[in-house]
Amino acid sequence: MIDSLQCRKNCGACCIAPSISSAIPGMPKGKPAGIACIHLDNNYQCKLFLHLSRPTVCGRLKPCIEMCGNSRSQALNYLTQLEQLTKG
Repeated sequence: MIDSLQCRKNCGACCIAPSISSAIPGMPKGKPAGIACIHLDNNYQCKLFLHLSRPTVCGRLKPCIEMCGNSRSQALNYLTQLEQLTKG
């Protein structure tokens, strides 16, 4: 992905749309696609963002124009489609 940028406020699409197969604190079996991570707060911000317990997969996902689009809705749609195309 190209064109790195900062996370959009009140979005949280990357904490909702994709599945996470690795353990997350409080979610030992990971997170299913389409379900909000338990660490996503009411403002759609990750409460683990700067913590060492944040899963590696989350730290590797970087916001970019391709993924985030111009709105939260576009980001959710893109990530949902990507999840559907890559699920095994």
